Amino acid sequence: MTSAETRFQGLSEFVSEAMARYGVPGVAVGVLYDGQAHTAGFGVTSVENPLPVDGDTLFQIGSTTKTFTGTAVMRLVEMGRLALDEPIRTYLPGLRLSSEDVTKTVSLRHLLTHTSGWVGDYFEDFGPGDDAIARYAARMADLPQLTPPGAVWSYNNAGFWLAGRVIEVVTGQTWEAALKDLVIDPLGLTRSFFFADEVITYRFAVGHHVHPNRAVVARRWSYPRRRPSGAIISTARDQLRYARFQMGDGAAEDGTRLLTPESIRLMQTPYVARDLVGGSTGVTWMIDDLDGTRLVMHGGATNGQMSAFLMAPARGFAITVLTNADRGAALHREVTRWALRHYLGLIEPEPQLMALPPEQMASYAGRYATPDCALNIALPDIELSLGDGGLTARFYPRGGYPTRDSPQPAPPPTRVAFCATDRVFALDPPHEGTEGEFLRDAQGEVRWLRWGGRVRVRADTRSP
Repeated sequence: MTSAETRFQGLSEFVSEAMARYGVPGVAVGVLYDGQAHTAGFGVTSVENPLPVDGDTLFQIGSTTKTFTGTAVMRLVEMGRLALDEPIRTYLPGLRLSSEDVTKTVSLRHLLTHTSGWVGDYFEDFGPGDDAIARYAARMADLPQLTPPGAVWSYNNAGFWLAGRVIEVVTGQTWEAALKDLVIDPLGLTRSFFFADEVITYRFAVGHHVHPNRAVVARRWSYPRRRPSGAIISTARDQLRYARFQMGDGAAEDGTRLLTPESIRLMQTPYVARDLVGGSTGVTWMIDDLDGTRLVMHGGATNGQMSAFLMAPARGFAITVLTNADRGAALHREVTRWALRHYLGLIEPEPQLMALPPEQMASYAGRYATPDCALNIALPDIELSLGDGGLTARFYPRGGYPTRDSPQPAPPPTRVAFCATDRVFALDPPHEGTEGEFLRDAQGEVRWLRWGGRVRVRADTRSP
């Protein structure tokens, strides 16, 4: 047995143990290491209609789709049809946003680096027609602007819808057709799809919500059409093919050049800080450096399905973890950490608790919210209150996900601990490990809370 095979066997055993701990019904894993690709499946596709999961089982990869959208944009940049720093209005003359100044200046680079500054978690079903993205873009005029473009990193789904609309206009195709022509087909991703009617002829996973004693199927399965931020359904095997390309020199496996090495490097080069401790974002990719090794990653969350995708290009290593439960995020966090340690000898440091006096903690207490608007903003307000044990975060949903009519019960509160000045993390499930950061204005006052990557504005404490 080779070293790669031995490590993958150990990883497989770890995955099985983690599934039992978190109650996740099904997992698919793929690893690329030392030139060898290994995939495996664990558990079942559905607790109601169970089929065994394998490396070719289809899962929703969620927001890893954003990197496909960014790769398509870079192909169009190299063709001379787009420019990263050209205002979006160059391509969409009728674009209207809540701020005319922002409308005139916001660029593709802002969209692809999560720095456009408006509220990003806007979800609405605009039907199955080819005009769905165009209709979405037209409603973006009602999204509140939180920060100036380029000033603050805040995870932004809406920006990728707008990037998808730019792709449609410059190619004259739907976003899906353009993605197939520019990325999916040239890379030979034969098991990567957009629509339920494509998926239904293959083995696919359904999402689950994990309760204390059981997992229940999450409905609905498919999302509204036209989601450039998270629509792709794929397999562990196809994700490893995608990783080979992203860790390469821009050529597909058959030698066809899709991107220059310079464009690949640009996408994986830090552009903006995404946290207070060294994490950054390039063109769509999240980037960390761990003991001198650059990690390039993304991941995704849909209705009861969670995915992870991580590469260490300089080490020729990649891993994808696809899960069919809302507890999958905790599982794939453990699995990727195990893999980094046992494949590459990289150990992620654990956050260290920091004691703050009650009067200092009280200065962070308050309500952090999205400004009121008429749209379906699926981003709960957060209220931090100080008690005997420290700060507690409570969540107040304001919209449904993935649509306005989707049930959105309030998640349970969580205790919050400081690991540095202005930096906290959650202690209790299902939030455990979620990071929060307090951002200050020019006067040094706490103005924003960036929780789970999303910025909220500090407001007067009020009743929900």
